Amino acid sequence: MTDRTKDNLVLFPKTLDYYQIQLTKMLESERYGDAKSLLSFLLQCHGEADRHHTEWQALLGWLDAAFPEAVSGGDGAFPYSEEDEDENEEDLFKRRVTERYESDSEYIPQLLASLYNGDDPEQQLLVLGQLMHVSHPDIELSLRQWLAREEYIPPVQFRALQALRKQGSNGPVSFWRDGESLTVEAADTPIVFSEFPQGIHQVLERVRQAAEVSDPTLSYFAEEMWKECVEVAYGSSIYKGMTEDDDGSSDIWGAALHQLLMEKLHGKHGDEWIREQYGITGELRFRYEQALRWLRQYSIEPRLTHP
Repeated sequence: MTDRTKDNLVLFPKTLDYYQIQLTKMLESERYGDAKSLLSFLLQCHGEADRHHTEWQALLGWLDAAFPEAVSGGDGAFPYSEEDEDENEEDLFKRRVTERYESDSEYIPQLLASLYNGDDPEQQLLVLGQLMHVSHPDIELSLRQWLAREEYIPPVQFRALQALRKQGSNGPVSFWRDGESLTVEAADTPIVFSEFPQGIHQVLERVRQAAEVSDPTLSYFAEEMWKECVEVAYGSSIYKGMTEDDDGSSDIWGAALHQLLMEKLHGKHGDEWIREQYGITGELRFRYEQALRWLRQYSIEPRLTHP
């Protein structure tokens, strides 16, 4: 491939999303050599990729400094072997983390020190992803204190809450959101999407029903965005509204999610059809507009993509 050809590489939104997911998986499984190779490739791409170049360059610089010996092909912190192919990705990662923990007494202290001393969200997610797969007496207190000391971006906070639950934590946990201290029960934090309250799932079902004839593919995007939204909102007053198990709530949030996707995917800003489909009339109109305003704000804020 010539330099001229490389300069013409263009990534479209769905392709970019795929590479972002692959990058996150590489980082969480400590395949640093592969991650560096992917970042080098992405930095040659344009189109949707242009707005991520600064972030990718900074991450590549950090990886080069922290893991100069890591090269593509599995020579990172966790080498791969043929027997790994028979394991699914999560089980493999958990086994590698456990092996590292059992063979290196400084592994957990180093992870916690990295969490406390670093301020890059990607690195924080990387550390928290590893802490979720080991049990150690220092993890719970350290995570509680870390969450309470300052505000972090919502995806990082939610991953920390998940890590606490994986440690078997109980009782209230406090963290900061928009300058306000929020408190949740550690044992209630969902680990997988199916553990969220029924009201959360009713919203997606409502969107599927409304879109199944006019735009069936919209359901896929709705599910991906909604999963991110509920994690971002977790513990807040907005989240409480999302989880209400009644027809009015699922109509409101379903309509708002559907309208946001119509704006993002098709550039359609008129919402008369959406409001009619979801029965948004009378007192529901104000709540719908509040929900749509929150989703729009969420959609323009920087966020991380993780599995």
